[in-house]
Amino acid sequence: MDIREQVNSYKTKYKEGFTNEEYMKLLENYPGINMERFWDALNGITCMNIDGESVLFHRDIELAIRCGIEDRTPTTMEWD
Repeated sequence: MDIREQVNSYKTKYKEGFTNEEYMKLLENYPGINMERFWDALNGITCMNIDGESVLFHRDIELAIRCGIEDRTPTTMEWD
């Protein structure tokens, strides 16, 4: 299963995206990920607040995982 499939098929509490706890659990599937690149990719993204929890969109988590695995920052084409 590729990253997109893992992210999109992950059972989240909210259909809109991932809570902090959920994406941290998902990251357990990527033990060699560069967390600095992961966090850099999430810097400045738009998220939402549902019932007092920050919820990050699926596409942002997917991109952050890709950047962490590939040891890179998002390209201008990837930035939304």
